[in-house]
Amino acid sequence: MAESAESGRDRKRRQTEGALVSLARRLTAEHGLAGFTLEQLCEQAGVSRRTFFNYFASKEDAVLGFGLHRDDSAAERAFLDGRTGAGRLSPTLLDDLAELVSARWASMDVAPESITELITAVEREPRLLPRLLAHAVEMERSDARLIEKREGLEPGDLRARLAAQIIGTIARDTAEAFLGSGPGEPPPTRREPSPSYADLYAERLIAARELFLTQDLLPKGPSA
Repeated sequence: MAESAESGRDRKRRQTEGALVSLARRLTAEHGLAGFTLEQLCEQAGVSRRTFFNYFASKEDAVLGFGLHRDDSAAERAFLDGRTGAGRLSPTLLDDLAELVSARWASMDVAPESITELITAVEREPRLLPRLLAHAVEMERSDARLIEKREGLEPGDLRARLAAQIIGTIARDTAEAFLGSGPGEPPPTRREPSPSYADLYAERLIAARELFLTQDLLPKGPSA
């Protein structure tokens, strides 16, 4: 019974958070960030100012969807469970990173319509873009630290940093394919079931493997 009640609270939390994000994005797209107050946002959403700050640290964070309740600890623990701790890269590193990224994506419960609202809001308020990009960079740095911890590498290991950056690039390309549009383009109407984020990610991961396997990556010596 307690588990059922907890699920109900989680569902209500996600609904409230989603409603605040969607409304903040629409208001920003229509009026700009300076064109509406936090009080107006809360009034239209039917919540108090205090409730708003239980979900977001600022109006900007609401537009970007950076909620205070997001918790990736379970997915990160699962990633760390594959640790070798031997100071060398495990052969399942990229596959396990793929699982981590997919789990994060699933926890966001993102729909194409929501992303379209975000793109429109950012186009109206370009100053939100650096914050969005900074968040992506910080996620890559965080993933590099997770890789170092899992694989027993020294802090600042170049392999960990590059692995996180490669995965970040694949994740962004996957997101664009999943949403079916690029920046400024509305998502197309789909009549058939769309591939899952995990399937699209796996497709790009395989392509990345094939790319690296076909290349002579050994450093070349100085020219004679």
